Amino acid sequence: MVVAGGTGRTAAFTDGSADFARLVRLLDPAYAGSERVPEAWAEGRYPAVRLTVVWGLSGVGGWPRTRRAPGGDVAVERQDQLFLAEDGTPWVRSDPAPDVEDDDIRWHRASRAVYDELERTGLLGGQAGAPGGSGGGAGWWWAGAGLGAGVGGTLLVRRAAARREAGPPRGEPRQELIDL
Repeated sequence: MVVAGGTGRTAAFTDGSADFARLVRLLDPAYAGSERVPEAWAEGRYPAVRLTVVWGLSGVGGWPRTRRAPGGDVAVERQDQLFLAEDGTPWVRSDPAPDVEDDDIRWHRASRAVYDELERTGLLGGQAGAPGGSGGGAGWWWAGAGLGAGVGGTLLVRRAAARREAGPPRGEPRQELIDL
């Protein structure tokens, strides 16, 4: 899921889409190293966030880790944020485990050519249909909001169904369907 900095508009992309491939090329989520950043950035005083990407997996979970069938959970794998330095260099701030409270934050430079390509396509804002743009971007915002509401609702329903008192009444006669 992509959140445009400053606007809060969201878009969701899946593996195999052109925008997903562009984000992978720009943010390089497989990169595990870290580069030195200006001291002010290390202290939290960095430029405005241009883009936040939450990388996730759907269809995870289930036995033996939970008492539910596999395939219904969503896992957040990492969070990347894109910044643009004063000299025009795009930087990526990565949190490889956003669900863990730690100080494992990594920085690396991104390709300026790929950044420019994403700027032209409108993925970084400025054009209609983009998370940070205007016009058709409202459709993406609703899609992202719908995705978030759907995931949240699913998790709430699953949690409620997993409660001990949920489900059919215990101790009453049950019926059995027999296929002949």
